[in-house]
Amino acid sequence: MSASLEDVIRNRCEWLRGEGPLSEIVISTRIRLARNIRGFPFLPRADADLRAQVADTVETTIRRTDLLADYLHLSIDELDDLDRRVLVERQLISRQHAEGSGTRRVAFDPGGSCSLMINEEDHVRVQVMRSGMQLDAAWEQINAVDDALDAKLDFAYHAQFGYLTACPTNVGTGIRVSVMLHLPALRITNELDKVGQAAKDMKLAIRGLWGEGTEALGDFFQISNQITLGRSEEELIDDFHRTVIPQIVEYEQQARQALTAKRLHALDDKVYRAMGGLQSARLMSSTEAMQCLSHLRMGLNIGRIKTIDLNTVNDLFIQTQPGHLQKLHGGRLNGEQRSIARAALIRSKLHQN
Repeated sequence: MSASLEDVIRNRCEWLRGEGPLSEIVISTRIRLARNIRGFPFLPRADADLRAQVADTVETTIRRTDLLADYLHLSIDELDDLDRRVLVERQLISRQHAEGSGTRRVAFDPGGSCSLMINEEDHVRVQVMRSGMQLDAAWEQINAVDDALDAKLDFAYHAQFGYLTACPTNVGTGIRVSVMLHLPALRITNELDKVGQAAKDMKLAIRGLWGEGTEALGDFFQISNQITLGRSEEELIDDFHRTVIPQIVEYEQQARQALTAKRLHALDDKVYRAMGGLQSARLMSSTEAMQCLSHLRMGLNIGRIKTIDLNTVNDLFIQTQPGHLQKLHGGRLNGEQRSIARAALIRSKLHQN
């Protein structure tokens, strides 16, 4: 494992820092921009040589840009599947980027808040992630990165349609705004349909923890825009700030208050069963760990448990994922071995033998 990946694993995930406004419910905010370089075909029509030229052009530009000078660079196609999985689990690259073919690279800042995927679906995909509800800060950072790249790269842009992208749904601003939410109380009270209706009303998509096509493990849900054409970046961000996210946060807060006021025994049963299982299990799948950690995190946030550090729980969400777990263990593990190692890691972090 390269030194850069060792550094990545040692650092706390930006999306699980547990900091920022409304961080007890809003896990993270992310903004992504899709860009392509004029004169090069979109990736589906680019052969191996053209893909390599695109990658070299973008990487050289990043290295020569003062704002991005300290970024770490990795060649995705040269990493093994375990290293790629670690990067996906930390949300520095997408599953599509990890599982693609041909020349693919990524550059990211040491803190993991900004990454640039090269030759994912578009030539460049810039993303910025911040813990908690920090859309304005994320937009300020990614806008600065975009301006710095735009000064040196001639991005494909149409006067009428805006930025041109490989997928028509991204044409326009090329922006994707997403907010990751932790909604355990709404699941317990069977009120998740409220989230679906709020997203539908705003024409937003709901995805699981790892993005498109994934399940909502650990009661984590990603809410993101589906339309970029005809709306400015500021308008899209404002929608998240003023309407849908505050509404969903209020739903979850109300559900937690209702559980505390009217169903305290049922709430405590969920929380303490989760804590007991985490502290005593000898075998634990990643799905079970995510669900138990979800309930434990809620118990900590609402004050039902005060003997465990929230940062420890946040760290366990990522450390118990298959890629990280095997890296921390020092080698590849089969399914049963991962379940044993996962349970042992959780017990050690929660101070049980």
